Parts: sequence; structure tokens; C-alpha cells
Amino acid sequence: MKDQLKNLLSQALATFTQQHQLDIDLPAIQIERTKDKNHGDFACNIAMMLAKPARMNPRQIASEIVEALPESEFVTQVEIAGPGFINFFLTAEASQQVVKDILLQGEAYGRSEVGKGRKVQVEFVSANPTGPLHVGHGRGAAYGSVVSSLLMAAGFDVHREYYVNDAGRQMDILGTSVWLRYLQACGEHFTFPSNGYQGDYVRDIAEELKQAFGEQFRHPASAVFEGIPADEPEGGDKELHIDALGSRAKLLLGDADYRTVFDKGLNHILADIRQDLAEFGSEYDEWFSERSLVESGEVDKAIEQLKAAGQLYQDKGAWWFKSTDYGDEKDRVVVRDNGQKTYFASDIAYHLNKYQRGFDQIIDIWGADHHGYIPRVKASVQAMQQNVDQLKVLLVQFAVLYRGAEKVGMSTRSGEFVTLRELRDEVGKDAARFFYVMRGADQHMDFDLELAKSQSNDNPVYYVQYAHARVCSVFRQLAERGQSWDQAVGEANLDKLTEVHEEALLTRLAAYPEALENAALNHTPHMLAHYLTDLARDFHTYYNAHQFIVDDEALCQARLTLISAVRQVITNALTVMGVSAPDSM
Repeated sequence: MKDQLKNLLSQALATFTQQHQLDIDLPAIQIERTKDKNHGDFACNIAMMLAKPARMNPRQIASEIVEALPESEFVTQVEIAGPGFINFFLTAEASQQVVKDILLQGEAYGRSEVGKGRKVQVEFVSANPTGPLHVGHGRGAAYGSVVSSLLMAAGFDVHREYYVNDAGRQMDILGTSVWLRYLQACGEHFTFPSNGYQGDYVRDIAEELKQAFGEQFRHPASAVFEGIPADEPEGGDKELHIDALGSRAKLLLGDADYRTVFDKGLNHILADIRQDLAEFGSEYDEWFSERSLVESGEVDKAIEQLKAAGQLYQDKGAWWFKSTDYGDEKDRVVVRDNGQKTYFASDIAYHLNKYQRGFDQIIDIWGADHHGYIPRVKASVQAMQQNVDQLKVLLVQFAVLYRGAEKVGMSTRSGEFVTLRELRDEVGKDAARFFYVMRGADQHMDFDLELAKSQSNDNPVYYVQYAHARVCSVFRQLAERGQSWDQAVGEANLDKLTEVHEEALLTRLAAYPEALENAALNHTPHMLAHYLTDLARDFHTYYNAHQFIVDDEALCQARLTLISAVRQVITNALTVMGVSAPDSM
């Protein structure tokens, strides 16, 4: 209906500007639902937006626009309010038309072309493949997945991407950890480094390595630890200790064998992550390798480009990026004094690569702990002479899991964490995804396991899914009585839907396209979750107050048609969220 009103206003504006011979850029027509029905169904502020460029009184502009409005069978009255608001009052038929639109458009209802096919890259999760995904990663997975689906529903061409950090120090620590556990499996005895990856999954990978290669990579513990700086428990530095062991692994194994051990850990964990995310409903169009940037020379090229532009300087053997020139709190190292490139160097090359692929918008979805990383990345984008306005970074607060009153730890290095897979097995994919996105991503979230598993109205996903199942149960009851739904008869008698609960449902159904579009453009999945809970509440209230299968055939068919539209919208919205719409519960 908003589109129809915009069309009417566009025609009236054309008449208005022609009459006054105005050569101005017209502002976008904005139409909002009124909060008070006494002010109509929809309101538009176009007259006030035109007042300054047209140099006219806004109420006068509103009066002339209203006078130029074409006739519409759905508009009963148009009023001018306040400083120049144009308020539209719609016919009952206009409200009922939404039911016909929903059933005609089916799964397409609510989708729009506002995105006009613009290419958007959404990168999300991108957790280091150093261990299984934990429940903290789950929120980013759900949020990124639903943001992508929302943008697709709004007509954007979306490319979903996972950036695989398969190079760099953390991966070397993982490779070293796998090798050390492998040596222990071969019978070597030593104290495992405090800063190595401790989880049982590292032992599992090491066992697989031993089964596949026997003792090919075995070296005596004495040779491995000779001259290695002391670990933290012995009064040393844990960082120096693990890095020295990594260098020793490369020296003793050689390039080929070290790569075999390294890839065994990487591929095992990455395969687990791929499966985990797929089963969670988070799909990707591309898994982009950091190593590919290094091996193709793109990281080196990006560094040389910055050097040539005078954006890097050398100090104490290291190369620094002048990020303070772009508002960052301090300059950042891109090449250490030992010649090793930093993670930031790869990130510079990766973002340049994104721009070179021609995306109209680039969306990075990061954990909130990466907040301080935003200024330096945006600084590098500007230094590379790219349009920083095309880059948007969305931050996601990690969810905190509670089992009863006890908070569950999530340290990947120590191995003490609840995996995303364990969470999904306990509460189900639907509940996990819905719970993760039902609050703003930038808000702190405590994940209540018991609530997520409960079959009660206090559980929002159960409440929404139960509304869908209830509609299905009505149609099963209808069939059991030997009756059937006649859509044509129902649509012909929608004027019988005059109850307060029915009018509320009609209004809520009509608001779905707007809710979907707003959630997409603002990257706010929680707005869609809130819409769904509101729709479910309206339906459950209606269900509890009225009978649908009544003796009055015309009324019966009209109500069946209405709740069928409710079922379709719930299905459509849950599909965007990656949540199922069960027929029974």
C-alpha cells in the first residue's frame, strides 16, 4: 500500500512542480504508518521537505499536493495536519487487500527490489581455524547469515564470504601444538607448552597424523627443547617459548614435512568448521584463503604500494604504517624487524582485494573485541585511495552462555569451551539461531539454555513456531470434519473480518514488507524477530478469542483465508531467519 501511495504522491508532485515551474531536486517520498488512527493510516512529510527548496509555506504546499492527488479506490480521505503532514485514511478494502496480495505472491511477499542488484560482500565469522567453533562464534554466524538473507530479500546481490586465516603466528602455534602432541603419541616425554593449544581435538589430530605417517616426523624431545627459552611456569616468557618451539619445528622437519603437519591441523579443523556452519544454516559462497594472498604476492604488492605512496616508514628495522595520519591512535607495524609480515599486512591486502573485485558495498562482521581494529583498517583503505564509505564494519557482542547460574568458559587455547555443535545438539538449530538474533548485535547477550529448550510462551521461537503450527492444526481439524478451504469464497468475503483482533492482524500483515526492508537496510535482524513475535501474539490472541470453523460459511472461509495469510508470512519471515516453520508441535 505504501508503494501505491508513493505513486499517487509522485503524480501529484509532478503536477505541483510543473505548475510552479520548479527546477529542483525532489526529496525522496517518505511514508510512515501513523501511531494514532485518528491521524489516518499513513502520513507523509514531503511538504515540509519541499518548503525550503520551493521557498513556500509547507501547509500551502501540502494543500496543493492534496488537490493534485489522483483518485484512488483505496483512499477515503486525505487531511493536512500540523505544520504540513499529509495524512491518508484508507478504506476497509485496502486493509483487506493485503490478504489477497500475500496469497497471490506466496513466498515472494515482502521481498523488494530496493537493493537494485547492487553487489554486497558480507564477510562473517572468519574465526581462526585453530579449534572448533564455540558458542561465542555462533552469534556472529547467525547474525551474518540473517543479514545476508535480509539483503538478498531486499534485492541486493550478496556474496557471503569466510576469510580463512590459514597463515600467520596463530596457525604456526596450532601446527606446533599438533606436532608436539604427535611426538607425545610417539612416546616422547616433555611438558606441553602453556601457550600451546590444549584441547583434546589437538590430540585427535595428532593421532590421525601418527596413523597416516607413522613415526616419520619423530624427533627426540632433547633435540626439540635444546636451547629453547623457559616457559612461563618455569619463570620464563610463554610467548618466546612457543615461538621458539615453532621455529625449531620448521628447522627439524623442513619445509615439506612441516607443511604436511601444518595442513593436517588446518584441514581437519577447517573441515569441521565448514560442516558445523552448514548444519547451523550458515552457508558461504566463498572460503577466501589468507595464504593465497601471501603466495600470490598480493601482500607484498600492497606493502610496496604503500611504500611508494609514502605511507610507510622504517623504524628499528620494522616497517610502520602511518595510520595516525587517518585518525588512528598510533601507527601500526606491517613488517616486523625479523622480516615477518603481520596479520594487519594480510588484512590490508585482503581489503584491497575486496575493492578490486568490484563490490558496491563491503560489510565486515566482527566480534566486539575487534572494535579497536576498525580505525587502522579504514586508514589502510583510505591510504590505498579506495572509498572508505563503501566499507561498513558491524560489531557483534559475544553471547555468554549460562548453565543454570554458572557461567561457562570459552577459552579456545585452554580447550575449555562449549562448542557451537554442542549447543545446537542441546537446544536445536532453530532456537539457537532465533535466540542469537532476537537482540541487537551490539547488545550484550546472556544465552539462557533452559529458556531456549522450554516449550512455553516465554520461549520466543517456540511462541512463533507454535503460531504456525496452530494454523496448520485448524486446517487439519477442517479436513477431519470433511470440510475444505475455498480461497475464492474467502477472498470474496473479507469484508466480514470486522473484529478488533482481525483488524489488528490485517494491519500487522501489511507491515511485513516494511519490517523486512527496514531490517535489511539497517542490518538489524532483531527487528524481524520482534515483528514475528508481535505477529504471533496477534494471532494467538485472535485464536483464543474466536472460532474459525463456524456455521456461517462466508465468515468461516474469510477467517480461514486470513489465517492462511498469517501462516504464509510467518513462513516467509522464518525462512529469512533460517528457522523452520513446523506444521505441528
